[in-house]
Amino acid sequence: MSCPRCGFQHNCICEYEPALQCSAHFVLLTHPRELNKDTNTGKLMLNSLPHCRVDVWQRTEPPTQLIEQLRDPRYHAYLVFPSDDEHPSVSLASTSKGAIPLFIILDATWQEAKKMVRKSPWLSALPRLALTPQQASNYALRRNQQDGNLCTCEVGISLLDALQLADEASQLQHYFDAFIATFHADKSGHSKTR
Repeated sequence: MSCPRCGFQHNCICEYEPALQCSAHFVLLTHPRELNKDTNTGKLMLNSLPHCRVDVWQRTEPPTQLIEQLRDPRYHAYLVFPSDDEHPSVSLASTSKGAIPLFIILDATWQEAKKMVRKSPWLSALPRLALTPQQASNYALRRNQQDGNLCTCEVGISLLDALQLADEASQLQHYFDAFIATFHADKSGHSKTR
C-alpha cells in the first residue's frame, strides 16, 4: 500500500518533508493531465509550504478563488513564466510595500504551459517573473525535457532563493533530492539502500 502523503509504496520519504516558513502564497495552476502523474513534483511544495494550493486550469472557466485573490489588493501577483517582447519580466523588488507576493506557477509540461497562457487572457495579462536558474535541472523523470526548464518543485526552490529564504530553499531542495533519488527504486518495487 502506498503512503497517502508521499505516494511511495516501498520507500516513504515523509521523514524528509520540511515544515517551511514563508509568508508568500503559491498557486500551482495545474493542467488536468498533470493531476494524477506520479512524476509530479508540485506535491512536494503542497506538503511543505504553508500557503500553497492547487487550482485546476480550465480554458473556459478561470478558478474562482484565484480570480478573487488577483483582485484582492493585499496580494501582488506574479505569473512565473518566461518573458517576451510583449511581456517583459518584472523583478521581485517591484512588489508593493506590505503586499503579499502571490506566485502563480503553471504545473504542466512546457508545451501545455505555453498553451495555458495563450488560451487564458486573464493569465497572459499578469506581470511575469522570469527565473534564471543558477544550475541545470536535476529532474529527469520524463522524456523530452528541454534544457533550461525547471520542474515545478525546482521553480519553488528558486522562488524561495529569490525571496532570500536560503534555509527554506535548502530544505525544499533536500526533500526534492530525496524524491528524485527514491523514485526509480520505488517504481521498480524494491527498497532503496540508504
